[in-house]
Amino acid sequence: MNYTNISTGLASRLFRSTLYSALLVGLTGCIKDTSDLDVYFEEHRAKQARAIDPIPEIKPYLRYVYPGNEKDPFDVSMLAPNEVPIMDSGIQVDTTRVKEFLEGFPLDSLKMVGTVSKDKNLWALIKIPDGGIQSVKAGNYLGQNYGKIVSVTEAELGLMETVSNGLGGFKEQANRLLLDQ
Repeated sequence: MNYTNISTGLASRLFRSTLYSALLVGLTGCIKDTSDLDVYFEEHRAKQARAIDPIPEIKPYLRYVYPGNEKDPFDVSMLAPNEVPIMDSGIQVDTTRVKEFLEGFPLDSLKMVGTVSKDKNLWALIKIPDGGIQSVKAGNYLGQNYGKIVSVTEAELGLMETVSNGLGGFKEQANRLLLDQ
């Protein structure tokens, strides 16, 4: 006996009966009595249509010019004077000096990770962003603001940076790098 033909025939009959049942349920929703719908439309057709309000008139924009204010508020020349006074504090940057390796990194990207005593001097161990360690002592430079190391202790590294004073000159600014724990 061939069971595949029997199962195929059974599946076919099951599919047809399901299809007919769904069609029968779907057609039961089609009722021929639409009298309530007809009454509703008759009531609304009998009502008087109300008038549509006219579109409001758009008033034209009238520009008001404030007297005595002919300057453009977005003109950059109003924000800064033409000539900036240069305040020279007498501090000069040595541009002829060959820069040291750690002067190529911003100060906030460098970390002091320890100290080492060598040749009766205390050296600071500085970690650079790529993970390498550099040793520095008082007199070396680091950071991008011409930071000269003035002191090295077990807990911190003292710097004297030369930064712009904003008026064309330079000023010295003390800074420090603390031991990272």
